[in-house]
Amino acid sequence: MGTLLQLENITKVFDGLVANDRISLDVREGEIHALLGENGAGKTTLMNILYGLYHPDGGRIRLRGETVRLSSPKDAIMKGIGMVHQHFMLIPPLTVTENIILGLGSLRRPLLDLDSAAEKISSLSAGYGLDVDPRAEVCNLSVGAQQRVEIVKALYRGADLFILDEPTSVLTPQEVDGLFNVLRRLVDEGHSVIFITHKLDEVMDISDRVTVLRDGRLVATVNTAETSKQELARMMVGREIVFRVDKEALTPGETVLEVSGLQVDMEDERCSVALQGMSLSVRRHEVLGIAGVGGNGQTELAGAVVGLFAPVAGKITILGHDTAERSTKGVIKLNVGRIPEDRQAQGLVPDFTISENLIATRYTEPPLSRRSFLNFPFIAELAKGLIGEYDIRPPQPALLAKQMSGGNQQKLILARELHREPDLIVAVQPTRGLDVGATEYIYKELLNHRARGAAILLISTELEEIFTLSDRIAVMFRGEILGIRDAESADLEEIGLLMAGVRPEQQPLREMTP
Repeated sequence: MGTLLQLENITKVFDGLVANDRISLDVREGEIHALLGENGAGKTTLMNILYGLYHPDGGRIRLRGETVRLSSPKDAIMKGIGMVHQHFMLIPPLTVTENIILGLGSLRRPLLDLDSAAEKISSLSAGYGLDVDPRAEVCNLSVGAQQRVEIVKALYRGADLFILDEPTSVLTPQEVDGLFNVLRRLVDEGHSVIFITHKLDEVMDISDRVTVLRDGRLVATVNTAETSKQELARMMVGREIVFRVDKEALTPGETVLEVSGLQVDMEDERCSVALQGMSLSVRRHEVLGIAGVGGNGQTELAGAVVGLFAPVAGKITILGHDTAERSTKGVIKLNVGRIPEDRQAQGLVPDFTISENLIATRYTEPPLSRRSFLNFPFIAELAKGLIGEYDIRPPQPALLAKQMSGGNQQKLILARELHREPDLIVAVQPTRGLDVGATEYIYKELLNHRARGAAILLISTELEEIFTLSDRIAVMFRGEILGIRDAESADLEEIGLLMAGVRPEQQPLREMTP
């Protein structure tokens, strides 16, 4: 195989922070090259440079041996580079064809030749097994289908090299299998793929070679067949990682959270999903995992439980207390810990210090304050103790939250929410964007609180996380729960079908093994 792409000593600096530090790698024709690293390692920055969104401060890019300057995505597209972003660049009200040809010229100027474009899209779709209807409105497509549209868009525009940024983060297991089949067909046809991910199983399954980044620097490029998950994890975080998390068998206790007939109506947005008569319960010593593709009502469920959204019907009780008239502050006073979906926008005040963020939800309560004045000596001691207990780095109480890594920001939230030993923990995407080391730490913390007697409502789009931590698994689809299964006996294929909206009575019968 010849070399398609060479990145040589690529450097990028943002406001004094070195995001990419003299990174070099090459991509061969007809290979899937995984780009692996923790959150903030520099993966997406490097690929945004390759796609013309950023300009490097040093180094050069060579395509087929020729040095190129990519000043914009248009330049990258003209050179045969296509990028499928983690958040799709599609306009929901438009059709597939309209989205794909948007910004391109037409042979029938000033008119659009939609019929010819649709025929070409159908041909590309069939040729690569992408199953895309050119006349469908994007708003009516599943997330997996929208991703296929993005791939067809890149093919339509003549891409030889595909960059996929965290492509499986929004897919069901069946859709992941389908995507991998498409990628294998692409490389069989001579295309090349750069696959950005933090999921080690996927790296081992789909890639030919893998490049590992850490702290903006190149660690190594290795042949996938000659490495292992353990070795890749060590390269990512610089130490050995224990992949297995031991979950003690416990008998569930009293019901802490009870949700019955819950309905939440959100502002009218095309393709938005609210809650439709949802019911569930979570008991002490139990983790109830909510599985589902993002955007199916998980945000509304978590928001309603913690008092952010007011239900229009149904009832929520926490240890027997009706929360209907309670604000978020009132819900927290029922001894509820909240790990929000977006740690920067919802969990922290970025311009506050570590100490200030540690008291942000209870600063008016004694002993944090006395007669409306903050008790600074007590706060200082509290911060010092929690920084040590939760291994928050760097251990500087006066450091601003925005100056911390994603993993340490998450530890800061855990310290604030869990040191009070809450009866109910609402954890939404608790390890999103974190490396395997930080993920391991958070899993252990949540299971320790489960053992203590907390009830945990875990909402995650990571199925591996759901299966690892949960005692029961509830699957959400379009604001409803389609089924609840014991995690120990849950079938991955069935869970995946439920995530795609296939109800139990619609699923094929499976042979029972003795």
